[in-house]
Amino acid sequence: MNKELIVDAGSQEVVIALLEDKVLVELHREKSNTQHSVGDIFLGRVKKIMPGLNAAFVDVGASKEGFLHFLDLGPQVQLMHKFTNCALSGDKAQLDISQYKLKEELSKTEKINTVLKQNQHILVQVTKEPISTKGPRLSSEISFAGRYVVLIPFSNRISISQKIKNPDERMRLRNLVQSVRPKNFGVIVRTVAEGKTASELHGDLDALFRKWEQIKSHLHTARPPVKVCSEMDKTVSILRDFLTNDFDQIVTNNEDLFEEIQTYVGTIAPQKKNIVKLYKDREPIFDRYGVSKQIKASFGKVVNIKRSGSYLVIEHTEAMHVIDVNSGHRVNAEQSQEANALEVNLEAAAEIARQVRLRDMGGIVIVDFIDQREPQNRKILFDAMVKFMENDPSRHTVLPPTKFGLIQITRQRVRPQTQVDVLETCPACGGTGKIRPSVCVVDDIERDVEYLIKDTNARCFSVVLSPYVYAYMRRFLRYQRKWWWKYKRWISLKEGNASGFLEYRFLDRHGDEIKL
Repeated sequence: MNKELIVDAGSQEVVIALLEDKVLVELHREKSNTQHSVGDIFLGRVKKIMPGLNAAFVDVGASKEGFLHFLDLGPQVQLMHKFTNCALSGDKAQLDISQYKLKEELSKTEKINTVLKQNQHILVQVTKEPISTKGPRLSSEISFAGRYVVLIPFSNRISISQKIKNPDERMRLRNLVQSVRPKNFGVIVRTVAEGKTASELHGDLDALFRKWEQIKSHLHTARPPVKVCSEMDKTVSILRDFLTNDFDQIVTNNEDLFEEIQTYVGTIAPQKKNIVKLYKDREPIFDRYGVSKQIKASFGKVVNIKRSGSYLVIEHTEAMHVIDVNSGHRVNAEQSQEANALEVNLEAAAEIARQVRLRDMGGIVIVDFIDQREPQNRKILFDAMVKFMENDPSRHTVLPPTKFGLIQITRQRVRPQTQVDVLETCPACGGTGKIRPSVCVVDDIERDVEYLIKDTNARCFSVVLSPYVYAYMRRFLRYQRKWWWKYKRWISLKEGNASGFLEYRFLDRHGDEIKL
């Protein structure tokens, strides 16, 4: 599978598109003024203690106070408080945590008011960005994520990714990390560390340890609320998590970002340095790589599935996301209703997995598939849904279908859902109404032509188009020739001056409209 990262850097935001085999699977937007990103570390001040919730609200400079639950304090929160107080007071002799003696972990039955006090200074890390009316979710168990490992202060645990199956490799990595990790620092070994050398892992650990040293130096003069350590740039963090040998290219239109990415790739994978390219053409970078059209076709309430003519209706609420699968005019007379339903559902499942990842839907996702009466078909659909979701890097669970044919997906919510307004202002009505993206109209026409020929066996018909679309489709006779080679039929195009901007109709040989 080829992967491409296309980065469009503007003055206000950076938009990052991840393509797998030319298909858009992830879209990230990073505002230039983003203050609270996942992974950022702040020196905050406890504003409220809520014993009923067993949680506290912490001021970290966001419009809404951050939420810190007792279970997110970390097992060695008392030592973290001691370190923070010593750093704020300038007591350098107490800043070497390798000299600390780790204490017993906090009991889960304790109350937060026995650990925190109002107006207390506390070191916290953002684990979820502010979403809707909620402030950021916080944790006082600090961690630093690198390419191969995650470094955790005030811990002596070494964990190996469950995706590394080979017991000899797991033991090799454990022994290697044990020999190079600083005292009182725990380490999580990531999947990409499999097969890496001692120098590569040691270099990654050193870079993360320097971040901890950076926090120590900043705390002495810090006054809450203040950021004391930033997560790396969104583009670089995506590369850190996703860069593998099957990455084909990384393209950006910003020279500074190009140099930053190239430097980072050269550090972690020198052999892949040449895949980073600087885009200089006048055509917008997303248009050049087909991202703009995929964005307009993939977002919005209705999403068409090109292969089958079926479509999804996607609704978002505060509590959950609801997806309805519709067959459209997909009918295969050679198959039973049950077989048709299974075929549509399987195609829909693949698109739903992409949509969930693309829109970064978090929380609960309810999918209403077309009813399947046969138990074995429901199992086939469930197994397929699980398989399609395997490429999603976020933690998720797919539950078996209910007796009503609903499949529930629960997915980790870390940042706000990605939303793109794809509706365009209609030039014919001066902006009083909305239409579907104009770039998708030709795809709709081609899908309906295929339906008429293959499913209804229509022998002779023509397409009536608005003058705008007619002029585009008649240019060089490209589409008519394409249909001729594909279906061995010449389909005439007619200009309809009374047609709306994106309106089109099909007429039979007698001039009567064909109802779809």
